[in-house]
Amino acid sequence: MTLVNRIDQLRPDAPALAAHGPHAIGVRTLEVSNPNQIDILRVLEGQPLPRYDRPLTLEVWYPAALEEDVAQWGSYDVFLRDGKTEVTLHGKAVRDAEPLTTAGSFPLVLISHGYPGNRFLMSHLGENLATKGYVTVSIDHTDSTYNDKAAFGSTLVNRRLDVAFVLSEMSRFAIEEGHFLAGIVDSSNTGLIGYSMGGYGAVIAAGGGVTETSVGYDWGAAARTLAMHQAGSERHEAQMDPRIKAVIPIAPWGMTRDFWDAEGLAGVRIPSFFMAGSQDGVSGYEDGVRAIFEQSVNAERYLLTFDHAGHNAAAPIPAPVEAWKPSPHLDFVPFEHYADPVWDTLRMNNIAQHFATAFLGKHLKGDASMDAYLDLIENAEEGIEARNDDGTPKAGHSAWKGFQEGTAKGLSLQRKGPGER
Repeated sequence: MTLVNRIDQLRPDAPALAAHGPHAIGVRTLEVSNPNQIDILRVLEGQPLPRYDRPLTLEVWYPAALEEDVAQWGSYDVFLRDGKTEVTLHGKAVRDAEPLTTAGSFPLVLISHGYPGNRFLMSHLGENLATKGYVTVSIDHTDSTYNDKAAFGSTLVNRRLDVAFVLSEMSRFAIEEGHFLAGIVDSSNTGLIGYSMGGYGAVIAAGGGVTETSVGYDWGAAARTLAMHQAGSERHEAQMDPRIKAVIPIAPWGMTRDFWDAEGLAGVRIPSFFMAGSQDGVSGYEDGVRAIFEQSVNAERYLLTFDHAGHNAAAPIPAPVEAWKPSPHLDFVPFEHYADPVWDTLRMNNIAQHFATAFLGKHLKGDASMDAYLDLIENAEEGIEARNDDGTPKAGHSAWKGFQEGTAKGLSLQRKGPGER
């Protein structure tokens, strides 16, 4: 088994819920097209809004009818950050494997990358969650991938729309006779994981509405097309989808650029698990992600903070070995797009897998045992290890559940309920 560019590794000190689940998994690539969408790249002030059929490429991971110790696991040919260099990632999923149809339907998890990014940027989460009994779908957002990056306005408008369309497509495939997803997708229990601009879209999906200021930016979405996501608008409210039961916004963008305010964030009403680095120089922390968390007052919410980490906390896969070398197409080494100067990426991936498993297990599967992994003291370093000889906790034990002794340093988890400020 090659260890080059693997997305499925676990460190020896990984927290308990990071481990892969019992299911072997398959993976397939789907091409879908959202009809009659506004072509944001061709919008002109004072002109009729141009329309097109918006193409989207999806990577779909699912529990498969395979022996767990499959001899040949899958690989993925992907672009690096420069949009030119192609590399190969290796994981656990078997391409085009037969789905597991004897275990009922599985909750759906949608994954939305940053700007730019691609559907493999968080493939470690896609595979990991699929082994635990989820169908996970990662979206290549048109105009926002490494090899088709275009004007930012398209990303601002389309993130929420892409998610809504893909959710509807998954619901359709779940009942379409002969489709490989027929009978195995429970889209009524859907989670959404988004990183950076994907996190921005996740906040909108959770009910957050953008500001009037952001709608009017001349560098944003032309002709006020972003108004469909504005707080208080009928169209924004109509986009709320009761099938989405939980969101995980990782480093969600926009607060420091006045896309969010207290009024708009009061609309967030879906349980939300925020993740962020305390030194995020892109989305901001105190005046960025933490402020979004604090002002989402009508939702059950969590904020997991990686102390001293930057914008790349938790979400990106470990930098492929080819990314360690300079690219003639970038003015920085591609490694910087994936890595953090303080935290090991694999370590952060394992922690993200652990908490995503707990949070989604609670809200999509109704697993009450997951509360013990979420109801923690705020600062992990203040936790006290007090155990009996058999490992059971003594009175006074307050260390984070699921973490080996001393391995939660640098982490904090804040939790607030609806109405709690």
